[in-house]
Amino acid sequence: MKSLPLSLRWLAIAATALALPAAKAVDVDPKISEYKTVSGVSGNLNSIGSDTLNNLMTLWAEGFKALYPNVNIQVEGKGSATAPPALIEGTSQLGPMSRAMKSEEIDAFEKKFGYKPTEIKVAIDALAIFAHKDNPVKGLTMKQLDGIFSSTRKSGSPDIVTWDQAGLAGWAGRAISIYGRNSASGTYGFFKDHALAKGDFKNTVKEQPGSSAVVQGVSADQYGIGYSGIGYATSGVKAVPLAGEDGKFVDPTYENCLSGDYPMARFLFVYINKKPGATVDKLTGEFLNFVLSKAGQGIVVKDGYFPVPVEAVEEGAAALK
Repeated sequence: MKSLPLSLRWLAIAATALALPAAKAVDVDPKISEYKTVSGVSGNLNSIGSDTLNNLMTLWAEGFKALYPNVNIQVEGKGSATAPPALIEGTSQLGPMSRAMKSEEIDAFEKKFGYKPTEIKVAIDALAIFAHKDNPVKGLTMKQLDGIFSSTRKSGSPDIVTWDQAGLAGWAGRAISIYGRNSASGTYGFFKDHALAKGDFKNTVKEQPGSSAVVQGVSADQYGIGYSGIGYATSGVKAVPLAGEDGKFVDPTYENCLSGDYPMARFLFVYINKKPGATVDKLTGEFLNFVLSKAGQGIVVKDGYFPVPVEAVEEGAAALK
């Protein structure tokens, strides 16, 4: 198994059970149960956090409200960094994040409540490197990404500012136009940690307020490149295959995320405030039960992300008890 972010390594076992031919569509793990409605679910539910998860949270909210008309759900997605403060301040019950909480965020929560926030894995994302659809690039190494996006280049890469320096001989002298997210974004933090080895971004990165804005920027810029969740792919861009240390280019597919071959695979999370030993409130608990059901994971697939295996569903269900 190739190098993989620590949070995803345990999925290698699940990968053998869910092995899918590359040409086939992604299916929800057949071991995941159908959602069953219960009585007495009503009230207001607020979600504040990840922009990457914004569409998914909205789709889940719509599906849940169709089952429970007396529920009102508000979704705000301005970046993963906004989730922990909202949970601490009590302005939201759901804190979607495209990265794991940082230790200082967990510490701030624990200082307020005396216990840690509860983490639920809700989807899998291949953080994609998008180029314009007409860009002939066949693939990039992680070291090249560092050279393109980073001013510190901790991987030892030379500075890469034109496309011929990235391997496109036919595009000599054509400057690479780089797009990214702002520092409130979990995607920004994940990319900084995994692609830049925690180095610094170049000041020439065109920071965008949301994932869709990154993709839109690249789709309108022939020489553009940017990073975003795979669920934001459009016909105007192409997802560039990536290579780790072995130099083998791999596509951002479900099976490559599960196997560890794709170097930018990650979980997407929802954090909640649940006191140990106490039952989570019914509205929050049922919403997350829906998210982790066959219907909820079907929504993940429809939105362009990848579903979690049954092992993650069982882990989430146990955390809610």
